[in-house]
Amino acid sequence: MKIGVHLPDLTYPGGPASLGADLARIAEGADAAGVDRLSVMDHVWQIPNVGPVDHEMLEAYTTLGFLAAHSSRVKLLALVTAVTYRDPGLLAKAVTTLDVLSGGRAVLGIGAGWNEDEARGLGLLFPPTAERFERLEETLQICLEMWSGSDAPFDGQHYHLARTLNVPQSSTRPHPPILIGGGGEKKTLRLVAKYADGCNLFPTPDLARKLEVLREHCEREGRDYDTIEKTVLHHFDLGADGEHVGAILGRLREFADLGFQVVHGRVAKVYEPGQLEIIGERIVPAVADW
Repeated sequence: MKIGVHLPDLTYPGGPASLGADLARIAEGADAAGVDRLSVMDHVWQIPNVGPVDHEMLEAYTTLGFLAAHSSRVKLLALVTAVTYRDPGLLAKAVTTLDVLSGGRAVLGIGAGWNEDEARGLGLLFPPTAERFERLEETLQICLEMWSGSDAPFDGQHYHLARTLNVPQSSTRPHPPILIGGGGEKKTLRLVAKYADGCNLFPTPDLARKLEVLREHCEREGRDYDTIEKTVLHHFDLGADGEHVGAILGRLREFADLGFQVVHGRVAKVYEPGQLEIIGERIVPAVADW
């Protein structure tokens, strides 16, 4: 099992003036801890289950580029990009750029998006749900075409690209891994089976059923279920001195028994260096062989 660290809360004690230094230290600490991946949200306002809407939020791909410059090993992704916030050609170019400049450490984390308030607030595209999923599938097709080396046109229902040229190509071949977030059984998990290298699910009581639905989609798509990396979210509240590590390891064991290969989540007070050190010393090695 691998551990990922997610950074949804960017309101740290030092405020915006020290946010760059805090994030640089977190990236360096994630590398040192042996964490597999480091992610940020693709939101422009803070979301309700993390904090007030007017708390700090940074643009995702600018932040990932900054994190890349302060790390050398950890994978980097948005968890997850809202598909309608960027046109597909520009999104593929952004992920390619991150992959090239980080030495092959980019992951495309993507989903249909859900936050209508922030989209309307800043004038971002936010069509109805059915159309967002149509655009998600076309975006996946466009990214794969741009990473294939072809520069052929793309003529879809929602997107029309005259030439899908992408130079330089991604360092990761045939392309950066694609992770689709969400557990929707009819649409999201079907797209995972058809296009993705990984899925990301919320830790709800029906996780086993979600995985079974994914397996059924894989059978219909002719996809090997075992080739899809299963990722689940988890909140790492370690305690000031790691007093909660035992309970966390018990929960991680449950995820491993279900078949999850990655547990990825927010770390309480991640800006305190000791928290990532606890993960590196007591969690990463404990789950490495699961």
